[in-house]
Amino acid sequence: MIRPIFWEEDYLVLLDQARLPWEERWLRLRSWEEVAEAIRSLRVRGAPAIGIAAAYALVLAVKLPKSGRTPQEEFRLALAELRKTRPTAVNLFWALERMNQVFEENAGHPNLPEILLREAFRIHEEDIAANMRIGELGAKLLSPGSRVLTLCNTGALATGGHGTALGVIRTAFSQGKIEMVYACETRPVLQGARLTAWELKKDGIPFRLIADFAVGLLFSRKMVDAVLVGADRVAKNGDFANKLGTYILAVLAKRHEVPFYVVAPSTSFDLSLAQGDLIPIEERPEEEVLVPYGCRFAPEGVRAWNPAFDLTPGELVTAFVTEKGVIRPPYERTIPETLSG
Repeated sequence: MIRPIFWEEDYLVLLDQARLPWEERWLRLRSWEEVAEAIRSLRVRGAPAIGIAAAYALVLAVKLPKSGRTPQEEFRLALAELRKTRPTAVNLFWALERMNQVFEENAGHPNLPEILLREAFRIHEEDIAANMRIGELGAKLLSPGSRVLTLCNTGALATGGHGTALGVIRTAFSQGKIEMVYACETRPVLQGARLTAWELKKDGIPFRLIADFAVGLLFSRKMVDAVLVGADRVAKNGDFANKLGTYILAVLAKRHEVPFYVVAPSTSFDLSLAQGDLIPIEERPEEEVLVPYGCRFAPEGVRAWNPAFDLTPGELVTAFVTEKGVIRPPYERTIPETLSG
């Protein structure tokens, strides 16, 4: 299993996703500021992985406080700054709050760094266990010979390991159920072309990379049996935020009567939000659209709008696949019931 994030001695090790697939470069991060920058720059990305990285960042804060600050002061500063890194993925805030609770309970303890590290380990291992369970539950929804469509990257790179939507594909492939995976390239940062293709190739899963807007023809020719996507935040009514382009896939799936499954751990649900229009949508730098990876496609002086996510109504979702079970409509009732169980 690909494990792109782990703790080693006194630092955090990350597989630099900004360099894939050209180079498999491992980063050894020794400060919370380095982790925060890795999150902002997409060197680590994917809602669950962001939460895990942030948890380890808080360990670094108390282990190595800056001159003139106590470990407690450094922790609180790191906590505030990490909250600003990525606004949409709720897993980040969930992990930070969980670490903060442990910190508040043990702020004066002489072994505070070790206590926080154990909690970060638990967050990490729980995510892997949840992904494995999600994989088993999601694979049951697919028939032998399935042709599935996915967007962005929802694999081991985006999580603690195994993956969410791509984790379902991995499990289903091991059971002989996957005939073909169609992976959208996922502009403008190309997480599908760079990361999902990299993972599928490593695992020997049959796939084709497609231009994002080839999906319409794919559906019209009846080449898709199921759509599997992840989620960065799910509201109480089933509306959810995910990588830009998800809404288009959901509408096409509804039009062509193809099951549309959202695969996410329970930590991606935000029951404090009644509906999706309350989810904050991150807007990223224009350069990601205008000059992707240093290659300018647009004329000088052109402006761009670069939202990282879109919102998909819950009414378009066939089911949510979580480690606590498969959730079907009506979501206003079934999501709280399932997650509280």
